[in-house]
Amino acid sequence: MPDILIRQAEAVVTMNCTREEIAGGDVLIRGGVIAAVGRALQAPGAEVLEAKGCVVTPGLVNTHHHLYQTLTRAVAGGQDALLFGWLKTLYPIWAGFGPEEMFVSAQLGLAELALSGCTLTSDHLYLFPNGARLDDTIAAAREVGLRFHPTRGAMSIGVSDGGLPPDSLVEREAAILEDCIRVVDAHHDAAEGAMVRVGLAPCSPFSVSRELMRDAALLARDKGVMLHTHLAENDEDIVYSLAKFGCRPGQYAEDLGWTGADVWHAHCVKLDGQEIDLFARSGTGVAHCPCSNCRLGSGVAPVRAMRDAGVQVGLGVDGSASNDAGNLVLEARQSMLLQRVTQGADAMSAREALEIATLGGAQVLGRHDCGVIAPGKRADLAIWDVSGIEAAGSWDLVASLVLCGPTRARDLFVEGRQVVRGGQMVTIDLPHVIERQNRLARQLAG
Repeated sequence: MPDILIRQAEAVVTMNCTREEIAGGDVLIRGGVIAAVGRALQAPGAEVLEAKGCVVTPGLVNTHHHLYQTLTRAVAGGQDALLFGWLKTLYPIWAGFGPEEMFVSAQLGLAELALSGCTLTSDHLYLFPNGARLDDTIAAAREVGLRFHPTRGAMSIGVSDGGLPPDSLVEREAAILEDCIRVVDAHHDAAEGAMVRVGLAPCSPFSVSRELMRDAALLARDKGVMLHTHLAENDEDIVYSLAKFGCRPGQYAEDLGWTGADVWHAHCVKLDGQEIDLFARSGTGVAHCPCSNCRLGSGVAPVRAMRDAGVQVGLGVDGSASNDAGNLVLEARQSMLLQRVTQGADAMSAREALEIATLGGAQVLGRHDCGVIAPGKRADLAIWDVSGIEAAGSWDLVASLVLCGPTRARDLFVEGRQVVRGGQMVTIDLPHVIERQNRLARQLAG
């Protein structure tokens, strides 16, 4: 792989310890790693990529997704429902998925993320109908070329046992744990620069038992992998926790070993002050999903209070059946706007939102080798063309990425390999994937 010199960007947003922004900056990539950052870098023999009129940022990081849901956007009956009603509408449709649906929907969802500047994403897959496996999404990520943190989710309590999902979508808990061991052993890479890391992710407190939550935490620590689930997403979630467990979600998580630097929870819209302090003390991370929280009427997560307390916060697009887009720049903007509308216009700056979308997400996922443009860090970079209509007239090109756009990356590099060039995917035949996706969606709709 030849060296690549990204040259003369309007600004290189490093996200380093001083949050340095380099006007007229260059970035040198060598062997999948950032070799140098500065001005007027010399790199004889390097492939030169001109970045005049562009801003360079670390690749954005998505900390929560359900990639399979890209096949069920804008489903009638689920468009105007709260979380539990929305799930009841979608579960029977998802029961018709198989390996092809999982693979194609993951390809499309990953491409959508890549085009929005995302280089690293997690995924929460918690149902495995008709022979589908986590391996299907991992295969898709390898083709697309994004750095991938798939999590082996699970549901074990169906409707007949007082749970929310239909019995056809739940699994035996012994089988769940066996497959968790299999996928970790087969795919998890703990090394620096890893392209695939696997986590364990029982779906939610209302779809698995306390025993499975506890056993998953023990297994994850034995295997040295991270833990992920949904927590405190909306008022229904809190009511369920109090009725079923006699405690709030934060206490439930702590009692079962679900706090710590190796744990991150999705949503956390309804965390109270004590729970925020618990997460801060324990190093527990949060995946903030602002657009999905708005779409489902869940509320506004207390991100300002979390950040001020020292909680690690990253962004998530959540599933495309509850968003319904997968654009991470739009999540950064929405996060900023929601904190402002509830806390005041100075509650969150554009730069803080961009930090949460890059460095913040990498920290939540335990990727200290990503999220920063600095020598020795992985060469995961997004290049944004700010010479177009979106940023025309902007006095601050860095802030404009969040305030006005663009919302699509011109170029994207992951581990030094180009995934997006000139606003187009170069790793997969995207029109063909879209065609397959639409055909599968029509079949599911009947």
